[in-house]
Amino acid sequence: MAEKKKQADFEASLARLEEIARRLDGGNDGLEASLKLYEEGIGLVRECTEALDAAEKKMKILSLKPDGTAVLTDEDDGEDAE
Repeated sequence: MAEKKKQADFEASLARLEEIARRLDGGNDGLEASLKLYEEGIGLVRECTEALDAAEKKMKILSLKPDGTAVLTDEDDGEDAE
């Protein structure tokens, strides 16, 4: 259940970040409002980057051994996950 919450949080953060980008691109907000939006956006970028980094660490990658056989390995430790 925690994974679904993290995914929902990531999706919500990404949607908010897209909304902020549209508003800043539109240029209709004043300077103070734009600065606040920018600061919020920077925080969201950090949160999303951390979530992506954590997900990347969990990923398994497929690599080829010198003999041509495929092996799944954990990205973070490089050990074979056979």
